[in-house]
Amino acid sequence: MDKEKVPIVKSGSSRNSWHIYEIIGILLVFSSVILLLFSPDSLSKLFDTIIKEVKPIVVDIFLTSEVGIAIIVSVIVGRLLERLGFTDGLIRLFVPIMKWFKINPSVIIPSVYNILGDINAAGKISGPILVKANATKAEQKIAVATMIQSPQSFATFVLGLIALSAFSINAFPLVILSIFVPIIMVPFVLSRTIYRDTRKVELDELPRFTPNTTFSQTVFSSAKEGAELLFLIIIPAVAAVFFFIGALKFIGVWGFIESNLSAILTYLSIEPGTGIVSILAAPTLAVAQLADLASSVDPRLIVGSFVLANSGLPLSVIFGQVPVTWAESSSLNEKEVLGAAIIGMIIRLITACVLGYWLTPFLV
Repeated sequence: MDKEKVPIVKSGSSRNSWHIYEIIGILLVFSSVILLLFSPDSLSKLFDTIIKEVKPIVVDIFLTSEVGIAIIVSVIVGRLLERLGFTDGLIRLFVPIMKWFKINPSVIIPSVYNILGDINAAGKISGPILVKANATKAEQKIAVATMIQSPQSFATFVLGLIALSAFSINAFPLVILSIFVPIIMVPFVLSRTIYRDTRKVELDELPRFTPNTTFSQTVFSSAKEGAELLFLIIIPAVAAVFFFIGALKFIGVWGFIESNLSAILTYLSIEPGTGIVSILAAPTLAVAQLADLASSVDPRLIVGSFVLANSGLPLSVIFGQVPVTWAESSSLNEKEVLGAAIIGMIIRLITACVLGYWLTPFLV
């Protein structure tokens, strides 16, 4: 008995019609052939440029320096603080203020964990807390944007204070206005403008956030969690961002972008050299370099640089690590997290510019 033939049903997108990516693919094939014929070493130069851009960040900073270890340690510290009731203590302190603003008080938790530990650990720990507190998506976005206002490591904050003292800048009002005031004001402003789906929450509506795990289990599980965060999320995200920087450098447009970025930072009252280091590499490295500029730089630029460095930068964090981490630990997707992070970064740039121009005369 012959097998019954099943008719082939053609889908709406027939293979006979050209798809846009087929056209791009054909162009890439011909371009590759032309490059192999007339410039056979161009592809190897492209890979070499990208590798030279990615390697110093991934290997020298995250694998073999203290930064990678600091991320793992920060997760351990954050989980221990959580186990000791730190989150519940914060909630009790901020419930009256946030209830007045009609915002879930859990939105300030990522910022505080960010200052004490690391921005990646802050997302890993705070994302589930926001979900558990029944924070709306708008409130979770507010939490991300507010977190970007805080220094992404305690080392950045301390080294920044040393740099301010080298310029004889009064640090106290600057720290209050640039780090602690935004934790309160950014949620208020965003809840009245962009992210309005917020609600007042009473203390008895919130669960307790202190876990019941043993301390030994907390330490070992958080160490494992920190290692997974570093190797499975942070390093791939950083490599992806610096891959594109390397490609732009190979094409020859990165120098133009970098020079324009330097001009923009100077106009915003931010020292361009350390500002670019904050944006592209590491804010901790940037504030460490500030003290060496004491004799050659306008103090007004230092104030702006301090504010910019004490944020969620570099860009690999904003565009890579934060979206991936929060998409895994909260109810937001990567696009929503990225949008909130960019809004937070715009607010931080405005803060750096305003404080650099208007506060410096009162500090020096």
